[in-house]
Amino acid sequence: MIARIVLCAVALSLAMVGFACTSAQRYHLTGKVVTIDRADSAMVVNGDAIPGFMGAMAMAYKVKTSGELDSLSPGDTISADVVVQGADYWLEGVRATQHAGTAATPASTPRLPSSGEEVPDFQLTNQNHRPISFKQYRGKALLVTFIYTRCPFPDYCPRITGQFAEVNRQLQADPTLSGKTHLLSISFDPAYDTPKVLRAYGVTWGARQPSFFDHWEFAVPPAAELEAIANFFGFTYTHDGGVLTHSLSTAVIGPDGKLFSWYHGNDWQPSDLVKQAAAALQPQG
Repeated sequence: MIARIVLCAVALSLAMVGFACTSAQRYHLTGKVVTIDRADSAMVVNGDAIPGFMGAMAMAYKVKTSGELDSLSPGDTISADVVVQGADYWLEGVRATQHAGTAATPASTPRLPSSGEEVPDFQLTNQNHRPISFKQYRGKALLVTFIYTRCPFPDYCPRITGQFAEVNRQLQADPTLSGKTHLLSISFDPAYDTPKVLRAYGVTWGARQPSFFDHWEFAVPPAAELEAIANFFGFTYTHDGGVLTHSLSTAVIGPDGKLFSWYHGNDWQPSDLVKQAAAALQPQG
Protein backbone atom coordinates (compact mmCIF):
# COMPACT_ATOMS: atom_id res chain seq x y z
CA MET A 1 0.00 0.00 0.00
CA ILE A 2 1.49 3.30 -1.08
CA ALA A 3 1.09 6.04 1.50
CA ARG A 4 -1.05 8.93 0.34
CA ILE A 5 0.60 12.32 0.63
CA VAL A 6 -1.62 15.38 0.92
CA LEU A 7 0.28 18.06 2.83
CA CYS A 8 -2.00 20.84 4.03
CA ALA A 9 -1.77 23.91 6.26
CA VAL A 10 -4.19 25.99 8.27
CA ALA A 11 -3.18 29.25 6.65
CA LEU A 12 -4.08 28.17 3.11
CA SER A 13 -7.30 26.51 4.23
CA LEU A 14 -8.45 29.72 5.86
CA ALA A 15 -7.41 31.73 2.84
CA MET A 16 -9.45 29.55 0.53
CA VAL A 17 -12.49 29.98 2.76
CA GLY A 18 -12.04 33.72 2.57
CA PHE A 19 -11.96 33.65 -1.22
CA ALA A 20 -14.74 31.09 -1.65
CA CYS A 21 -17.02 33.53 -3.46
CA THR A 22 -14.49 35.63 -5.36
CA SER A 23 -12.53 35.34 -8.58
CA ALA A 24 -9.13 33.66 -8.68
CA GLN A 25 -6.40 35.19 -6.55
CA ARG A 26 -2.70 34.81 -7.45
CA TYR A 27 0.34 34.80 -5.15
CA HIS A 28 4.00 34.39 -5.98
CA LEU A 29 5.64 31.34 -4.40
CA THR A 30 9.28 30.40 -4.02
CA GLY A 31 10.59 27.28 -2.36
CA LYS A 32 12.24 23.88 -2.76
CA VAL A 33 10.76 20.75 -4.28
CA VAL A 34 10.35 17.91 -1.77
CA THR A 35 8.64 15.26 -3.91
CA ILE A 36 7.12 15.03 -7.39
CA ASP A 37 4.13 12.90 -8.42
CA ARG A 38 4.12 13.14 -12.20
CA ALA A 39 1.29 10.61 -12.60
CA ASP A 40 -1.00 12.88 -10.58
CA SER A 41 0.50 16.18 -11.83
CA ALA A 42 1.35 17.20 -8.28
CA MET A 43 4.33 18.14 -6.15
CA VAL A 44 5.19 18.84 -2.53
CA VAL A 45 6.96 22.18 -2.09
CA ASN A 46 8.69 23.43 1.04
CA GLY A 47 7.61 27.00 0.39
CA ASP A 48 8.85 30.33 1.69
CA ALA A 49 6.45 32.68 3.44
CA ILE A 50 4.03 34.67 1.26
CA PRO A 51 3.49 37.92 3.17
CA GLY A 52 -0.13 38.61 3.90
CA PHE A 53 -1.23 35.14 2.79
CA MET A 54 0.56 32.21 4.43
CA GLY A 55 3.64 31.39 6.43
CA ALA A 56 6.55 29.22 5.38
CA MET A 57 5.36 25.62 5.20
CA ALA A 58 5.45 22.41 3.19
CA MET A 59 2.37 21.65 1.12
CA ALA A 60 1.18 19.55 -1.79
CA TYR A 61 0.04 21.39 -4.90
CA LYS A 62 -1.59 20.33 -8.12
CA VAL A 63 0.24 21.71 -11.17
CA LYS A 64 -1.98 23.16 -13.89
CA THR A 65 0.36 22.23 -16.74
CA SER A 66 1.81 18.79 -16.10
CA GLY A 67 4.66 19.37 -18.56
CA GLU A 68 6.13 21.91 -16.15
CA LEU A 69 7.17 18.99 -13.95
CA ASP A 70 9.25 17.32 -16.65
CA SER A 71 12.45 19.24 -15.99
CA LEU A 72 12.15 19.32 -12.18
CA SER A 73 13.73 17.11 -9.52
CA PRO A 74 13.48 16.97 -5.72
CA GLY A 75 15.78 19.58 -4.22
CA ASP A 76 15.27 22.09 -7.02
CA THR A 77 14.53 25.68 -6.06
CA ILE A 78 11.46 26.94 -7.91
CA SER A 79 9.21 29.92 -8.41
CA ALA A 80 5.53 29.69 -9.35
CA ASP A 81 2.15 31.33 -8.92
CA VAL A 82 -0.29 29.91 -6.37
CA VAL A 83 -3.77 30.33 -7.82
CA VAL A 84 -6.68 30.19 -5.34
CA GLN A 85 -10.24 30.01 -6.60
CA GLY A 86 -13.05 29.00 -4.30
CA ALA A 87 -12.01 25.84 -2.48
CA ASP A 88 -9.39 24.93 -5.11
CA TYR A 89 -5.76 25.91 -5.41
CA TRP A 90 -2.98 24.98 -7.81
CA LEU A 91 0.35 26.12 -9.25
CA GLU A 92 0.93 27.82 -12.58
CA GLY A 93 4.11 29.03 -14.25
CA VAL A 94 6.38 26.66 -12.38
CA ARG A 95 10.05 27.07 -13.24
CA ALA A 96 13.34 26.03 -11.68
CA THR A 97 15.50 28.92 -10.53
CA GLN A 98 18.25 26.60 -9.32
CA HIS A 99 18.62 22.87 -9.81
CA ALA A 100 19.55 20.55 -6.99
CA GLY A 101 22.86 19.69 -8.61
CA THR A 102 24.04 23.28 -8.26
CA ALA A 103 22.37 24.11 -4.97
CA ALA A 104 22.99 23.07 -1.41
CA THR A 105 20.79 20.33 -0.03
CA PRO A 106 17.90 21.79 1.93
CA ALA A 107 18.68 21.98 5.64
CA SER A 108 15.45 20.19 6.52
CA THR A 109 12.41 18.90 4.70
CA PRO A 110 9.33 17.20 6.09
CA ARG A 111 9.71 13.50 6.64
CA LEU A 112 7.29 11.47 4.54
CA PRO A 113 6.23 8.20 6.22
CA SER A 114 6.39 5.06 4.10
CA SER A 115 4.22 1.98 4.22
CA GLY A 116 6.00 -0.98 5.74
CA GLU A 117 7.98 1.05 8.27
CA GLU A 118 7.95 -0.35 11.78
CA VAL A 119 6.39 2.14 14.17
CA PRO A 120 8.52 2.84 17.26
CA ASP A 121 7.08 1.95 20.64
CA PHE A 122 6.13 5.51 21.54
CA GLN A 123 4.95 6.09 25.11
CA LEU A 124 1.89 8.17 25.98
CA THR A 125 -0.60 8.81 28.79
CA ASN A 126 -4.27 8.27 28.05
CA GLN A 127 -7.40 10.04 29.26
CA ASN A 128 -7.49 7.85 32.37
CA HIS A 129 -3.95 8.85 33.43
CA ARG A 130 -2.73 5.40 32.42
CA PRO A 131 0.55 4.88 30.55
CA ILE A 132 0.09 3.29 27.13
CA SER A 133 2.45 2.44 24.29
CA PHE A 134 2.12 1.53 20.64
CA LYS A 135 3.38 -2.00 21.17
CA GLN A 136 0.39 -2.94 23.31
CA TYR A 137 -1.87 -2.69 20.25
CA ARG A 138 0.01 -5.38 18.31
CA GLY A 139 -2.45 -7.86 16.85
CA LYS A 140 -4.96 -5.12 16.02
CA ALA A 141 -5.27 -2.52 13.30
CA LEU A 142 -4.47 0.77 15.02
CA LEU A 143 -5.87 4.00 13.56
CA VAL A 144 -3.95 7.09 14.69
CA THR A 145 -4.53 10.81 14.20
CA PHE A 146 -3.33 14.08 15.76
CA ILE A 147 -5.49 16.75 17.40
CA TYR A 148 -5.54 19.43 20.05
CA THR A 149 -8.69 20.17 21.97
CA ARG A 150 -8.54 23.97 21.62
CA CYS A 151 -8.27 23.89 17.82
CA PRO A 152 -10.56 26.67 16.48
CA PHE A 153 -10.45 25.68 12.81
CA PRO A 154 -13.50 23.64 11.73
CA ASP A 155 -11.70 21.95 8.83
CA TYR A 156 -8.92 20.66 11.08
CA CYS A 157 -9.16 18.98 14.51
CA PRO A 158 -12.98 19.17 14.85
CA ARG A 159 -13.47 17.73 11.37
CA ILE A 160 -10.88 14.99 11.88
CA THR A 161 -12.35 14.04 15.25
CA GLY A 162 -15.83 14.00 13.76
CA GLN A 163 -14.61 11.69 11.02
CA PHE A 164 -12.93 9.47 13.62
CA ALA A 165 -16.24 9.33 15.50
CA GLU A 166 -17.89 7.97 12.36
CA VAL A 167 -15.02 5.52 11.83
CA ASN A 168 -15.49 4.36 15.41
CA ARG A 169 -19.23 3.91 14.83
CA GLN A 170 -18.71 1.90 11.64
CA LEU A 171 -16.04 -0.32 13.16
CA GLN A 172 -18.09 -0.97 16.29
CA ALA A 173 -21.08 -1.93 14.14
CA ASP A 174 -19.05 -4.60 12.33
CA PRO A 175 -18.53 -7.65 14.56
CA THR A 176 -15.67 -8.83 12.35
CA LEU A 177 -13.74 -5.60 12.96
CA SER A 178 -14.77 -4.15 16.32
CA GLY A 179 -12.56 -6.44 18.41
CA LYS A 180 -9.62 -6.27 16.01
CA THR A 181 -9.30 -2.49 15.72
CA HIS A 182 -8.45 0.44 17.96
CA LEU A 183 -8.51 4.23 17.55
CA LEU A 184 -6.00 6.62 19.08
CA SER A 185 -6.24 10.43 18.96
CA ILE A 186 -2.94 12.00 20.04
CA SER A 187 -2.77 15.57 21.31
CA PHE A 188 0.23 17.68 20.41
CA ASP A 189 -0.62 20.28 23.07
CA PRO A 190 0.71 18.63 26.24
CA ALA A 191 0.80 21.90 28.18
CA TYR A 192 -3.01 22.17 28.02
CA ASP A 193 -4.35 18.76 27.03
CA THR A 194 -3.96 16.93 30.31
CA PRO A 195 -5.62 13.52 30.72
CA LYS A 196 -8.51 15.25 32.50
CA VAL A 197 -9.03 17.61 29.55
CA LEU A 198 -8.78 14.76 27.05
CA ARG A 199 -11.34 12.72 28.94
CA ALA A 200 -13.79 15.64 28.94
CA TYR A 201 -13.12 16.11 25.23
CA GLY A 202 -13.86 12.45 24.60
CA VAL A 203 -17.19 12.80 26.37
CA THR A 204 -18.26 15.39 23.81
CA TRP A 205 -17.70 12.77 21.09
CA GLY A 206 -19.70 9.98 22.64
CA ALA A 207 -17.68 8.75 25.60
CA ARG A 208 -20.83 8.55 27.73
CA GLN A 209 -21.33 5.17 26.10
CA PRO A 210 -20.16 2.19 28.17
CA SER A 211 -16.68 0.96 27.22
CA PHE A 212 -16.22 3.88 24.78
CA PHE A 213 -12.57 4.36 25.73
CA ASP A 214 -11.91 0.63 25.33
CA HIS A 215 -12.03 1.18 21.57
CA TRP A 216 -11.10 4.87 21.14
CA GLU A 217 -8.53 6.50 23.38
CA PHE A 218 -7.27 10.08 23.65
CA ALA A 219 -3.66 10.40 24.72
CA VAL A 220 -0.79 12.82 25.06
CA PRO A 221 2.96 12.13 24.86
CA PRO A 222 5.54 13.61 27.21
CA ALA A 223 6.57 17.03 25.91
CA ALA A 224 10.12 15.74 25.37
CA GLU A 225 8.85 12.95 23.09
CA LEU A 226 6.40 14.97 21.02
CA GLU A 227 8.89 16.00 18.34
CA ALA A 228 9.98 12.40 17.70
CA ILE A 229 6.39 11.20 17.36
CA ALA A 230 5.41 14.09 15.11
CA ASN A 231 8.48 13.59 12.93
CA PHE A 232 7.79 9.89 12.43
CA PHE A 233 4.23 10.55 11.31
CA GLY A 234 5.15 13.48 9.05
CA PHE A 235 3.27 15.89 11.28
CA THR A 236 4.29 19.55 11.58
CA TYR A 237 3.18 22.18 14.08
CA THR A 238 4.26 25.65 15.20
CA HIS A 239 3.11 28.16 17.82
CA ASP A 240 1.77 31.26 16.10
CA GLY A 241 0.44 34.04 18.29
CA GLY A 242 -0.88 31.63 20.89
CA VAL A 243 -2.50 29.38 18.25
CA LEU A 244 -1.02 26.08 17.16
CA THR A 245 -0.66 26.11 13.38
CA HIS A 246 -0.39 22.56 12.18
CA SER A 247 -0.70 20.07 9.37
CA LEU A 248 -2.78 16.89 9.56
CA SER A 249 -1.66 13.30 9.83
CA THR A 250 -3.70 10.12 10.03
CA ALA A 251 -2.29 6.61 9.82
CA VAL A 252 -3.38 2.99 9.81
CA ILE A 253 -0.92 0.65 11.52
CA GLY A 254 -1.15 -3.06 10.85
CA PRO A 255 -1.31 -5.78 13.51
CA ASP A 256 2.40 -6.38 12.90
CA GLY A 257 3.18 -2.86 14.15
CA LYS A 258 4.13 -1.58 10.70
CA LEU A 259 2.70 1.45 8.93
CA PHE A 260 0.04 0.28 6.48
CA SER A 261 -1.23 3.56 5.05
CA TRP A 262 -0.89 7.28 5.74
CA TYR A 263 -3.07 10.29 4.99
CA HIS A 264 -1.66 13.78 5.47
CA GLY A 265 -4.70 15.91 4.93
CA ASN A 266 -8.43 15.96 5.61
CA ASP A 267 -9.74 14.67 2.29
CA TRP A 268 -10.17 11.06 3.40
CA GLN A 269 -13.60 9.65 4.24
CA PRO A 270 -14.46 7.44 7.24
CA SER A 271 -15.17 4.58 4.83
CA ASP A 272 -11.59 4.90 3.54
CA LEU A 273 -10.13 4.22 6.96
CA VAL A 274 -12.55 1.39 7.65
CA LYS A 275 -11.50 -0.28 4.38
CA GLN A 276 -7.83 0.29 5.16
CA ALA A 277 -8.24 -1.20 8.65
CA ALA A 278 -9.92 -4.27 7.17
CA ALA A 279 -7.19 -4.60 4.53
CA ALA A 280 -4.45 -4.25 7.18
CA LEU A 281 -5.94 -7.20 9.04
CA GLN A 282 -5.69 -9.47 6.01
CA PRO A 283 -2.63 -11.75 5.69
CA GLN A 284 0.06 -9.82 3.82
CA GLY A 285 2.41 -11.15 1.25
